[in-house]
Amino acid sequence: MSTPEGSLVDLIDGGGVDSVVVAVADVQGRMKGKLFDAGTLRTRLEREPVSSEVCGYLLGTDLGMTPAERGTWSWESGFGDIELDWHVERARRLPWLPDTALVWATPMQNGQPHPLSPAGILARQVAGLVGMDLTPMVGLECEFVLVEGSERDAERSGWRPRPATLGNLDYALDLPGNVAAFLRELRRMLAEAGLPIEALKLEGAPGQVEVTFPFGPVERACEQHLLLKMAAKAVADQHGMSALFMAAPFTGTGSGLHLHLSLHQLDGGASVFTLGSGEELLSETGRQAVAGLLDVLPVTGPLWAPTVNSYRRLARDHGFAPRRATWGWDNRSCAVRVVGHGGSRRLEVRVPGADANPYLAVAAALAGIRHGIAGGLVPPEPARGDSYQDAKAWPLPRDLASAVREFETDPAVAEQFGVQVIAHLAALARLELDHHAPLVSAAEVARGFAQS
Repeated sequence: MSTPEGSLVDLIDGGGVDSVVVAVADVQGRMKGKLFDAGTLRTRLEREPVSSEVCGYLLGTDLGMTPAERGTWSWESGFGDIELDWHVERARRLPWLPDTALVWATPMQNGQPHPLSPAGILARQVAGLVGMDLTPMVGLECEFVLVEGSERDAERSGWRPRPATLGNLDYALDLPGNVAAFLRELRRMLAEAGLPIEALKLEGAPGQVEVTFPFGPVERACEQHLLLKMAAKAVADQHGMSALFMAAPFTGTGSGLHLHLSLHQLDGGASVFTLGSGEELLSETGRQAVAGLLDVLPVTGPLWAPTVNSYRRLARDHGFAPRRATWGWDNRSCAVRVVGHGGSRRLEVRVPGADANPYLAVAAALAGIRHGIAGGLVPPEPARGDSYQDAKAWPLPRDLASAVREFETDPAVAEQFGVQVIAHLAALARLELDHHAPLVSAAEVARGFAQS
């Protein structure tokens, strides 16, 4: 088998690569970029370091690629370009795209990662922890839903696609043939790309799949997630299905993006959340991190729940998505679940949905952790049992409009992210709200048809 990772020159010279995708993470958590001819690019690489430019609006659109009317990337500013710094020493083959290699690129401003790019926003939080002699590690646990047919088929059905499985097949091993074939091919494609998964299973909702990647550095984890989305959509299409990374693709179905986070000393070693061998012992740093998360998660909704649909997942009790800022030991009703043993102790942040941009969701969590450690905060008592019933706990935002208001006015958010990032992300959230404001749903018509 060809080497899946290496320098771009080595991958091209090794044969089997005629196209190179140069990609960035856009603000909606998608891969965007350009396709280059490998031969032409190889000639350029012999002469000089390569870079490129793209229209900066890639970092400033809503889900439908509508840009803001005002701000950094808008008609007001003239839609200028941004420079991309290519990471040519860590290219990767993409087996689901024939003869294609990928190069990630970082949007730049004045020689530094652009402060409004998702990667730049995350880098600021990582740097803040490094300044405390700490480094974060994360493992992402993602859910998505498989449905029958293509996007065109879904459009013809009035956007009522059929899930690829029926009923609750959580942890099932006797899988329907089409889904088993999809999962086998997805796992193989990711492994051939140098992205082996840790675990894969069906979840509780019809058509729902869960994929878990191994623990690692935050930047790599975010890249893995975007590549998972790309691969899942490509492989699903080959099997006559579509993969939906929506927080709530159907009424009663919620798909999450759980963040398994720990902190380590810069010189390595076990998680600094660890304290002794007791089952319910958490270090002072760990407790401060929990307290900071409970403070910051409720006011950073636009980073981990960026769409109107995001809040459908958070709209009901006992849906395995949290509704309040609570924490507990191995408690899936909580927003922050303490899991792991000994040196593997970690915090599972359960608030983001499948539609979250991993860079921004992780940035929100790290901001909370920084806030808690810097302030020496103390968490409340951990929830025991059903934390949905804890009326004393701070509620998470119930809709995008209220999330934006909290995000724009909270002093902890201003301290951690700065006014430029807040204004940028709030403007994009309002584009999402403006898109949905005039739309009449089938549910509204059904409710009002005879009763109004």
